[in-house]
Amino acid sequence: MIKVALLHFSFAEYVSGLAHGLTNYADVTMIHPEKLSPICRELTSPQVKICGFPKPLRSRYPGNLCSMVKMMRTIREVNPDVLHVQETFDYWYDFTLLFNRMPPLITTIHDLEPHPGDRGNTPGLKYTKRIAFYRSQQLILHAQTLKNSLLRKFPLPTDSVNVIPHGEIGSLYKHLAGKTNSLPREPYTLIFFGRIWPYKGLKYLIEAMPLIAEYVPEVKLIIAGRGENINQYFPNNFEEKHYEILNDYIPNEAVIGLFQRSTLAILPYIESSQSGVAAVAYTTGTLVVASNTGGLSEMVRHEEDGLLVPPRDVRALADAIIRLLTDQNLQDYLRKNALCRCQEDLNWSNIALRTMQVYQKAIDCQRISASKR
Repeated sequence: MIKVALLHFSFAEYVSGLAHGLTNYADVTMIHPEKLSPICRELTSPQVKICGFPKPLRSRYPGNLCSMVKMMRTIREVNPDVLHVQETFDYWYDFTLLFNRMPPLITTIHDLEPHPGDRGNTPGLKYTKRIAFYRSQQLILHAQTLKNSLLRKFPLPTDSVNVIPHGEIGSLYKHLAGKTNSLPREPYTLIFFGRIWPYKGLKYLIEAMPLIAEYVPEVKLIIAGRGENINQYFPNNFEEKHYEILNDYIPNEAVIGLFQRSTLAILPYIESSQSGVAAVAYTTGTLVVASNTGGLSEMVRHEEDGLLVPPRDVRALADAIIRLLTDQNLQDYLRKNALCRCQEDLNWSNIALRTMQVYQKAIDCQRISASKR
């Protein structure tokens, strides 16, 4: 059984799901900043080893250098056969790659380019994270669209870039919610969930709401997340009967209840790499209406397990939502297919098996490279 180290600085839910699936095939250790250890311990199997290292919150703090030294010491102590890293949003890690010999390295790229208007982006990161593209024996992305884009921009070997879908993470949020009773589905409730930045397209959903209300007067939109000041989206205030606004961080244990209440999850993004929101919605039976952009066009299969609309098209977005809210047969059909996907290609055991094949490719690549020296 090979030894796998999963290094991550965020994406705790995603990595926990992957780690749980990998325990069927490998000896797994998670390595991350100490602040992530509590949630990772709660989400993962006892078979997964947890190793934390101290990490300053601010990326400009010089103490990050000591943090990277401790991280590398931990990696050497674990001595994995492969090191699988989720893109880090941390240029200290990128520079660490330049000065250290690493085990066979696999990097999962969640976002190929910074999202438009995302103020959480680290300055210069789009340049430094390219180091990982070239130092990794294998790369993983979540959509063929992203692979094609990566290969157009960077001269990388085609067989070093792999496409593995984003696993469902709704089951992890269900676990965090514990034994809380399921909340009843509200037949005309929509949810917009996650960070509120311009690329998420919330303004187009809000513009669509009056059009939807003409046909479905009972419609209500839950806006759950933080980012921009939500008041800018409502210069003339709003009708309270149509909105429930939770403009704050949503505790993990409360997430599943919001999706259980909602009939539709709306992803009106103007740009996207992939979506953990859709991965939560599928598990809970919450239907998805999303923009046909980036990796969303592969995560959501139009007319099979969700509906896709052109980005920025308010009328098309409203029509798709009205169609689903008023067609119970279509709801049942899409919901059945979405739940089936959670058991098939989005299931963590299946994703882990495909990931293991990438690990073997990375091991073989490094072995061949070493033999040529």
